[in-house]
Amino acid sequence: MQSAIILGGGMVGVGAALHLQQRGWSVTLVDRREPGRETSYGNAGMIQAEAVRPYPMPRDLASLLKIATGRTNDVRYSLSSLHLHIEPLLRYWWHSAPKRHREAIEAWARLIAYATSEHDILIREAHADNLIRRAGYRALFRDRASLDLSIKAAEEDQREFGVNYRVLSGSELARAEPILRDDLPGAIHWLDTWTVSDPGALVTAYAEMFARLGGRIVLGDAQSLRQTATGWSVDTDEGRIDAAHAVVTLGPWSPDLLYKFGYRIPLVRKRGYHMHYSGGASLDLPLIDKSGGYAMGPMAKGIRITTGAELTGADALATPVQLASAEASARELIDLGKRAEPDPWFGTRPCTPDMLPVLGPAPRHPGLWMNFGHGHQGFTLGPATGRLLAEMMSGETPAVDPTPYRPERF
Repeated sequence: MQSAIILGGGMVGVGAALHLQQRGWSVTLVDRREPGRETSYGNAGMIQAEAVRPYPMPRDLASLLKIATGRTNDVRYSLSSLHLHIEPLLRYWWHSAPKRHREAIEAWARLIAYATSEHDILIREAHADNLIRRAGYRALFRDRASLDLSIKAAEEDQREFGVNYRVLSGSELARAEPILRDDLPGAIHWLDTWTVSDPGALVTAYAEMFARLGGRIVLGDAQSLRQTATGWSVDTDEGRIDAAHAVVTLGPWSPDLLYKFGYRIPLVRKRGYHMHYSGGASLDLPLIDKSGGYAMGPMAKGIRITTGAELTGADALATPVQLASAEASARELIDLGKRAEPDPWFGTRPCTPDMLPVLGPAPRHPGLWMNFGHGHQGFTLGPATGRLLAEMMSGETPAVDPTPYRPERF
């Protein structure tokens, strides 16, 4: 029986563990915390079938000036930490050129095509349907020009990728979400996306299924990974664990581990915040406020606001600016109620400069595999890339050509 250690218990790691297990592998999942407690816990709770275009870095001067001068809430940065991001940001800017971004879209969309179908299998097998709603989300706009531009982009995505949407007029939006203020020009209702009332609980449900089927979940130190004569080993609370293969699915922490093996994987680390609110209005479906640069959606703990990207140091303290701006913007739209927690949660999205995940075998270390760098869509893509990785590790023909995601491109 083939054996593997999966390092990282988020959606990406659990997805890989399940797909290897289904192929008869002996799999141990190792993380410093229980599954689903890090980045996978804190996202906006969407499985985004419509997200066929990875986020490029703005290249026009007007957008860059807005970011530089703090006039947009999509992206914030800490001046004292900006030097840490210069190299990956320059590479990100280069890869965001139209031709290269087009290549990334084609590779990215091939993965997104499997997002909901792969989740659907696991949701049913894990009996987690109570966490899922298959009704989409709404992107709302505060001015007609922005709405018209987004409608045009949606038409292109429907023609090219078959994504489904519905344009809502201002009056239709008001009827659909009567708690919203009634002077908005309209929204786009993306119909294919699924939403999750508790993202961490969905990862936990998948992990519990993995354990029921014979998988092993152990707390341990991923940084202790070392190569042995027969494969790989790692130190855990239950002692040393050995396996023929090791898979790095540590999200933003992956490059730190791989550095000691000689790999230099660049990441744009985009911190995001969330906060829950209770006692106010009730939302029907999640909303993305395009001008405010945030998402808000109904969750088990109340309405969750999730922010855009903050470029700061990995160990930097939380800063209130981005969340405060998002909260103020949301309060212009609905009765948000009161904060349900004393402090915001924050985590880091692992974004590669070319906007594609790092997926495949390590080029210089037999038995070492990588699966990380999914940007904003690790929660969406975890089961899909887990399948692709398991197919590669098992010698099967992958459902998607893995060439664009190969680690050696860096």
